[in-house]
Amino acid sequence: MDGILRCSLYAFGPNRLHYCGPDSNRELLSYIEQGVVDGGLETLLKGFRTMYPYLELIARANGIADPFDDRVVEAYWIGNELLEGVDKRRLYRHLEEGLDLKRKLDVRGFSVVADRIGLGAVPHHSFHVLSVWKRTGNVPIAHTLESLDACRISWGEVVAVSGPKVEVMREPLVEELGGLKLGPTEKITIFRSPDCREDIDALKPRDTVTMHWGVPCEVVTPAQTDALRKYTVRHLAMAVVPG
Repeated sequence: MDGILRCSLYAFGPNRLHYCGPDSNRELLSYIEQGVVDGGLETLLKGFRTMYPYLELIARANGIADPFDDRVVEAYWIGNELLEGVDKRRLYRHLEEGLDLKRKLDVRGFSVVADRIGLGAVPHHSFHVLSVWKRTGNVPIAHTLESLDACRISWGEVVAVSGPKVEVMREPLVEELGGLKLGPTEKITIFRSPDCREDIDALKPRDTVTMHWGVPCEVVTPAQTDALRKYTVRHLAMAVVPG
């Protein structure tokens, strides 16, 4: 899949809720539905003030010129070996200078987040969601357990499809002993657009689909599912519990 298009699929969920990125959700949806990739879409995605700097970080650390290279996009949203190519000092500078988290969180809050680097954090989407207790997009408020669960990239097995309604077996986030973990699998219902893309339109039982803020993003392979679980579980172990 083209990296810019894949990035759009994951960015759309929070953008339609006005949580992240520019106020261009109709334009973004149009690009997704038509499968069009051009300079306008690239400019739109660069307006995501948290996501795009992470893509730049991963690309530069691995000697990749284009932050929208599909390998980079996959690393951030799903996870791959490029994450291990970002050294601790570079990640620290990214948090301090690239995202300005010391100002946004205050010195103590930033220290809590930065400490996760020593515990093995990497620049995966789950790290930012689960370790930065305060949202840093368009709505700078504290996370709740529900918003953490919706904001992380989750995955589940499709069990039934009926028109726009898709039933998925998914592991939710739950609190346990002051921490967070993946809970027992439960059935949830998500909805796809009537004009959705061919791959999502062809969803069928036993497919594994990724989700972001209740929006189905893409069908993923077993290897991609394993990578997403690996990095999610890693960052759950060091998550900042809301409240």
